[in-house]
Amino acid sequence: MSVVSSVNLAVVRSGEWAGRLGRSGIDKRPAAAPVMFTETGVQGDAVCDTKHHGAWYQAAYAFDGEELAHWSAELGKHLVPGNAGENLTLTGVDSTTALIGERWAIGGAVLRVTGPRQPCRVFADFWDVPGLVKRFTQRGRTGVYLAVEQPGEISAGDEVRKLSRPDHDVQVAEVFALTRQGRADLSEHVAGCLPDLPEKWRATAAARIDCSRATA
Repeated sequence: MSVVSSVNLAVVRSGEWAGRLGRSGIDKRPAAAPVMFTETGVQGDAVCDTKHHGAWYQAAYAFDGEELAHWSAELGKHLVPGNAGENLTLTGVDSTTALIGERWAIGGAVLRVTGPRQPCRVFADFWDVPGLVKRFTQRGRTGVYLAVEQPGEISAGDEVRKLSRPDHDVQVAEVFALTRQGRADLSEHVAGCLPDLPEKWRATAAARIDCSRATA
């Protein structure tokens, strides 16, 4: 069964590792009670860097518990739910193979997959792993950002049910592969999901596609 193993909320922390603002909400901890997910974000969470986070299409972030286990073994660290900065730690969900625009029902909420996470220096410094951005990018299993279509409460143990999938068959991992891994061979395939990408990310993907076509 695909389930939420943990719902996580930010503990705002400060330090040089936290980037240009000196503070970050990437450190998230499991919530003891149901949490409301809304179109503007997760109640009780905190977004410090609003330039790069907190848009409607980043209302929530989900990461696979199996990936936390992978990185725990890879890095020799004991990573626990919330350590990837995720609001939802999922079990039995290969989120990176979700389709752009896929819709999930979880608890009382309906969420829509909008795109992959882009690893950054704050993430690497939070884990205290030099070169993590490159390693995370090479692995390409990023978790997913989610928009909230129907607000509702989500709790640990809630089932993740797929409500609908678009016809284009473009996975989150494929968008990431084109935009961050240089996989120009995916250009025409990824073009099929452009209408389902948020405008900012659509422009990035379209630029990669145009570049690939120009050099073909």
